Amino acid sequence: MPTSNAPILLVLGCTASGKSELALTLAESLRSGAIVSADSMQIWRGLDIGTAKPSAAEQTRVPHHLIDLVDPHDRSARFNVAEWLAAAQSAIDAIAAGGGTPVVVGGTNLYAQALLHGLFTAPSSEPGLRQDLESLETTALRAELQRVDPESAARIHAADRRRILRAVEVHRSTGRPLSALQTQWSSEDSPLAARVRIVGLERSTGIANGRINRRVAAMLEAGWLEEVRRLLARGPLHRQPAEAVGYRELAEVLAGRRSIEDATEAIKIRTRRYAKQQRTWMKRFRVRPGSIWIEAGDRSSGDFCSDVLARLESLRGGSNPD
Repeated sequence: MPTSNAPILLVLGCTASGKSELALTLAESLRSGAIVSADSMQIWRGLDIGTAKPSAAEQTRVPHHLIDLVDPHDRSARFNVAEWLAAAQSAIDAIAAGGGTPVVVGGTNLYAQALLHGLFTAPSSEPGLRQDLESLETTALRAELQRVDPESAARIHAADRRRILRAVEVHRSTGRPLSALQTQWSSEDSPLAARVRIVGLERSTGIANGRINRRVAAMLEAGWLEEVRRLLARGPLHRQPAEAVGYRELAEVLAGRRSIEDATEAIKIRTRRYAKQQRTWMKRFRVRPGSIWIEAGDRSSGDFCSDVLARLESLRGGSNPD
């Protein structure tokens, strides 16, 4: 259960927009501020440079939560949006209980949507259906799951009979895959939503693309290819981190299947496309009452932190968090 009614800042922006820098500066400026990551790739240990994970120095400046949670070589690992939401709620409550201000930041907009609206709750077990499914061998259950819900089948370990059975049960009960239902949310606000104040960062497409190109180059210069080499030396990666932007392309470089120049250009293109998807997603957040949106232009995020703080202060006492 929430431990206080303390406000929660949700900092949004496309990749390379400077939202992490803004969140860090805001957290430093607020009473006992702490960062809660809403990035689905920063949960993987060792994926540091390519995910723009906060550096050790940045983590020393401000406490960070929900990074480096999962071994990328654990093929049975799972960390979906429901698990992120539960972990985020725990982190937010712990920060607020200590008198601090949680600052949620990351590029996974599905996480932001879940924070505001919660997630679908799977139906209760049906005794007759459960009994029928219990009589089936795990291999038969898994074969059915692979047919009706390949995404869940890929995520759930082949030996995890309990979760395989539950996913099949949900599909038979609802006629829909569990993986699809787990990404749905209510049209109503979640219990946390009343405390959330959105701070959005916007840059024109031209400026954003230039920042993306420069960041990809800087990441490669910082040793991104060597990071991928070290990860692969320990064994194959889990499907999710293996498909993270840039990691797949650089793995192909190391395997001799493409040049570093070709991979660099491919990473820039893929990142720009991802940013475009994020911009489309953010339209639904922009209309939320009380949101603060900053047209950043080509300025550094630190240039308008004081403006954000002043606007947050002016909004106190309204219908949103105070």
